[in-house]
Amino acid sequence: MSIRPTLETRQAQATLEGAGVKLHRAFGFHKPSELDPFLLFDDFRNERPEDYQKGFPWHPHRGIETITYVLSGSVDHADSLGNTGSLGAGDVQWMTAGSGILHQEMPTGNANGQMHGFQLWANLPGDLKMTAPRYQDVKSTEIPEIIDDDGTVVRVVVGEFWGRRGPVDGIAADPQYLDVSIPPGVTKTLPVDTYRRAFAYVFEGAGAFADASAPTGVLLEKEVRGEEVNIRDMSGDRTLIRFGTGDSITVQAGDRGVRFLLISGAPIQEPVAWHGPIVMNTAEELQQAFTDLRNGTFIRPAH
Repeated sequence: MSIRPTLETRQAQATLEGAGVKLHRAFGFHKPSELDPFLLFDDFRNERPEDYQKGFPWHPHRGIETITYVLSGSVDHADSLGNTGSLGAGDVQWMTAGSGILHQEMPTGNANGQMHGFQLWANLPGDLKMTAPRYQDVKSTEIPEIIDDDGTVVRVVVGEFWGRRGPVDGIAADPQYLDVSIPPGVTKTLPVDTYRRAFAYVFEGAGAFADASAPTGVLLEKEVRGEEVNIRDMSGDRTLIRFGTGDSITVQAGDRGVRFLLISGAPIQEPVAWHGPIVMNTAEELQQAFTDLRNGTFIRPAH
């Protein structure tokens, strides 16, 4: 077993999207090869309705797939395929934009006004960028949840883990998307396919993500199972951890435990031409997409 080293930790940055939704962006619109096949990751988390209620009105996508995972509140959606629906707490939506889709996403808070969810963009390879758009909603009750003997809980949103497979299927990047909760003080090693790029995103508690043989970061002291140990690289809320190569990651949970997304996917390794919500391989393809938008030919008829 080779533990993946931590290449980088960084905080998600506050930004505005849609019609003025306040969110935090962990990565996107910068160095698309860095976490190939993934392009963008947003954490939309607010407690004041005025920070999110204007939502994400009608906008186009082409050449990508999006995965939306809601933790609290709900997101009402509609698209140019005629689909409508609502994602509630624990639900996930997978959308393949393919040749082109127009959609809107309008968030609503829970009873306390809180809204929290994530959106991940995955690239499509060149031979699938103009595929027919597809769409799938998955309810929380359909997502497998595994509880290990040490209290670790893993929700398998996409992909296969510990013998269970998530309900979302058919994504070109073939990602593994896990929601992992580790109890206080527990050290856990989780397998990750050697040939995949991988990152973690911490959104509750804190944990140390590092190769135990070469930890890096700020030294903290902690009592674990009666033994005093040094924990380094303690990553907390809204922290992205980018991993190097290996076949597993290891994490030691802090005093309050840690909850994070662990996401990996096979790199596509193709040129990226990207502007806003459209991602193609060449500048000519990108220009054609915006010409189609102007001409009203962006949405292709179903065959």
